[in-house]
Amino acid sequence: MDDAQHAVEKFLAVLRQRNASENTITAYRKDLAKFQHYAGENHGGKLSAMDHVAIRGFLSHLYENGLSKPSVARTLAAVRSLYRWLGREKHVQHNPAALVATPRLPKKLPRVPTIEEMNAVLEPNAHVEEKAAFPARDRLIFELLYGCGVRNSELVGINLGDIHFSNEVILVRGKGRKERLSPFGSAAKDALTVYLKERQQILSEKKKTTPALLINLRGSRLTSRSVGRIVKSLAVAGGLSPEIHPHTLRHAFGTHMLEEGADLRAIQELLGHERLSTTQRYTQLSVKHMMQVYDQTHPRSK
Repeated sequence: MDDAQHAVEKFLAVLRQRNASENTITAYRKDLAKFQHYAGENHGGKLSAMDHVAIRGFLSHLYENGLSKPSVARTLAAVRSLYRWLGREKHVQHNPAALVATPRLPKKLPRVPTIEEMNAVLEPNAHVEEKAAFPARDRLIFELLYGCGVRNSELVGINLGDIHFSNEVILVRGKGRKERLSPFGSAAKDALTVYLKERQQILSEKKKTTPALLINLRGSRLTSRSVGRIVKSLAVAGGLSPEIHPHTLRHAFGTHMLEEGADLRAIQELLGHERLSTTQRYTQLSVKHMMQVYDQTHPRSK
């Protein structure tokens, strides 16, 4: 399998067979399309012509076209995954991408809104509601992203039947189609109760039916892109940074639980992380939490 285009299509088909999410497949397709195009333009589309020097040339090409270091690093990771699969299938003898160093990325943790800042957006706020196209739904979006720590892709995939009011949990379908139960509190329950009445009214007016929990004003399932726009708009209206996006609220969920004393493994389960190391990178210890731990545990702190 020396043809780059054929190899990429076969690799993507394997990812789909392994139940990789559509978001994952789309990301791989986008990154590997760049590699496939470069191989075609410069090396006749032949994988055998792509050694580690050629792959370094590919990365240089990406930089010249204005890609950022994180984007280049992600593309290189996709190319490595492609070659790993080709190696397992005995189509190549070695992985030339493994000999190429990953671009050094700045170790920058995103700023997480404080608990007080999040409460300012979530509590009744006329200015925030003025910016909302569908206030009841948009409030629920914030409650579920921050109150349950779900991913944006998980949020838009929630169906009405996934909400279990009696147990106050939501069935969430995460990465790799893995399912978990995510508890929700009284604030989310109240937001759900208000929203569901308005949701039913919209569907009745539009003469539509849908299993989707979150819908737009036309009665169709809300997209993750729309959620991103809604979160940014309402966050700015509530005085938060314009850099806020749905994943920031998930990050805040983990960080604030850690600050309030939650066990790291419990946070891992709630976030749906496969490895604890992911949770450790994801949550950032605040100075407040570190000082509390020191004061409570170190014998020389008194």
